[in-house]
Amino acid sequence: MELRHLRYFVAVAEELHFTRAADRLNIAQPPLSHQIKQLEEELGARLFKRSKRQVELTPAGRAVLDEARRTIGQAELVVMAARRARRGEVGELNLGVSSSAPYTTLPAILRTFRARYAAVRLTLYERSTEEQIAMLRTGTIDAGFVRSPPPADTVGLEIRPILREPLVAALPQGHRLARSKQLAVRALKGEPFILSPRHAAPTLYDQIVGLCRREGFEPQVAQEATQMQTIVSLVSAGLGVAIVPASIQKLHRARVTYRALRPNDVMTEMALIYDLANPSRVLAAFVELVEKKRTAFSELPGAGLPAERGAPVDGIKSSDRL
Repeated sequence: MELRHLRYFVAVAEELHFTRAADRLNIAQPPLSHQIKQLEEELGARLFKRSKRQVELTPAGRAVLDEARRTIGQAELVVMAARRARRGEVGELNLGVSSSAPYTTLPAILRTFRARYAAVRLTLYERSTEEQIAMLRTGTIDAGFVRSPPPADTVGLEIRPILREPLVAALPQGHRLARSKQLAVRALKGEPFILSPRHAAPTLYDQIVGLCRREGFEPQVAQEATQMQTIVSLVSAGLGVAIVPASIQKLHRARVTYRALRPNDVMTEMALIYDLANPSRVLAAFVELVEKKRTAFSELPGAGLPAERGAPVDGIKSSDRL
């Protein structure tokens, strides 16, 4: 028995007319009659009572009709499931997120993806750049958000920039240096710094320390914290100053003042990184969404990517699972 036999049977059962059923199925009547006869022979029961004037379902035909409709419906669900899987609409997506993920980009990407692909199980892992690269190598995550360029070996991995943004100073409210709209980097010399340890965010760490050294001083680290939220909270508590990506201003922490830095030529870049050999259709759908989303708009002065490479969207809140 083939699925088409059931489709032919249902069409005749609903039309109770072989010619109309054949027209509905877009086939000739003789082949339709032959297919129905084959089905009856296979089932060992007559499904229709035929006369010159009418066609009626037999008791066996009435018993088979509901089951035939159910079977056809289930087959259509199988086809739909396969198509959704091909389009990346079902399955799972595991993402790595660095502690310095941009608060003007990632939440909008995740919100849009979750709304569009509600059947996909989305899991986030907050890990350092090097940990994410190791997880990509083992297939633990499908993609990650890292500061670019990563310090580790990325052969075979695709790196797509999402957002470029300047660094800014985060100062406790009322700090003497907050009186100026712009702040010379060298003015932070001697201030207690709150900084992420290098192993947690090596690219960003090197940029911040390198900027200070270029201006003639070594930052005096008073506190270390791996989370950007924690760094800003410690600044709010008056425990020190910090240099952070401009998107962190979206955190809106009380008692923190942000100031542009001078010189302002150091741009930090967030990128999506993934394994080119990963065959996941869900990953392909996510990459396509990120490509569209990153060119949508740029919220921050001085932020964004060159026109041919795109611009950002909206920020992140740390979470284990969405």
